[in-house]
Amino acid sequence: MAGFRPALIIVDLQEDFCPPNGSLAVANGRDITPLINSLLALPFVTKIATKDWHPQDHVSFAANHEGKAPFKDFVTIVNPFNESEAYESRLWPVHCVQGTPGAELIPELHAGLLDTVLEKGTDPRVEMYSPFYDPFTSPRVCDSSLARTLKEKQVTDVYVVGLAADFCVKNAAVDAAKEGFKTFLIEECTRAVDASAWPECKKEIEISGAKVVSMDGPEVRRLMTAL
Repeated sequence: MAGFRPALIIVDLQEDFCPPNGSLAVANGRDITPLINSLLALPFVTKIATKDWHPQDHVSFAANHEGKAPFKDFVTIVNPFNESEAYESRLWPVHCVQGTPGAELIPELHAGLLDTVLEKGTDPRVEMYSPFYDPFTSPRVCDSSLARTLKEKQVTDVYVVGLAADFCVKNAAVDAAKEGFKTFLIEECTRAVDASAWPECKKEIEISGAKVVSMDGPEVRRLMTAL
């Protein structure tokens, strides 16, 4: 279809984010895999999976902050190049440590259909929910070059799925929209850490310019006749 060049981003469909054994398992996280595999069979311009790929001393791990507990406590993360720029970030259990089984993509995912696997969160000093870049801007600390890659491939539309809806998937969608792509988060293909807060989170995503859509909606049906 002329003028329609879609990309698929599958966010962090890794063992540590999935039941039954993930250290940061999202409820029913594995259940989205069949739908994601059905998307992988469609003719996207490029199909990218992202992975959290943290060093053991990552700033987001509660275990690296004395007296802090995962999920309920926060830490102030300071730009290592500009101490005037900082933000508060939630602390998590140790997860997706480089080279561990928990960091692997789940085996049910049809990974052979992927074009690229992008590793993020590799700098121990900063949190990086988004596969594009970290939240700092003055200066930015980590940039994956994903935006440039998509633009070089003349991608027009970005479809985002994976885990978790209210953190990494949300940030992927928000930043894709910020970079000028028509962006669609497919709701049946994600799950949230905090399901009760998902309705409010969806509003924030929509405000960014991205759209939360359904597998049955026209945005996904359009893929059936793409390219």
